[in-house]
Amino acid sequence: MPKKVRTPRLAWALTGSGHFFTESLALIARIPDVDLFVSRAAAEVVRMYRDDMSKLPAGVRVFKDTTASAAPVGLFYHGVYHTLVVAPATSNTVAKCVYGISDNLATNVFAQAGKCRVPSIVFACDTAPELETMAPDGMVKVFPRKIDLDNVVRLKAFEATEVVDSLADLEAALRARLACLNISFS
Repeated sequence: MPKKVRTPRLAWALTGSGHFFTESLALIARIPDVDLFVSRAAAEVVRMYRDDMSKLPAGVRVFKDTTASAAPVGLFYHGVYHTLVVAPATSNTVAKCVYGISDNLATNVFAQAGKCRVPSIVFACDTAPELETMAPDGMVKVFPRKIDLDNVVRLKAFEATEVVDSLADLEAALRARLACLNISFS
């Protein structure tokens, strides 16, 4: 028998970006009533960065990208979620969201959140012409392409979608959203 959970909850989709991946997991651990949607690429990143998702609080439910139809997205139709966070979001995920492609768990939950009028916060990784990011073996420089930067701008125009470009902005957006809902954020 499935465990009864309190609703509404926050939905969080992890993609295959290592950019602030560990820090995103740390933020998740501070939020009550979270469901985590882990794409196949995110599952690979967890292993590459040697992160341990078992350290997440007991109340976090984890849905992995194991079905072709991304069956867990149906929870959005039943009012289970008040907010979706996609963080960190790869340029691939951002492009798919911009063009309406829903072919993995992360892009599916983004599409369903939009269709169900659930506000989204997206922490896009490729937001400046030059960035430093943590790779599994240390810091590296990356140079997002013009199309990556253009897609971030396009995503910012989506209704009920807030796009942030730093960890501090992600935390501020989360605090503001949860405060509107009278939910504490530790």
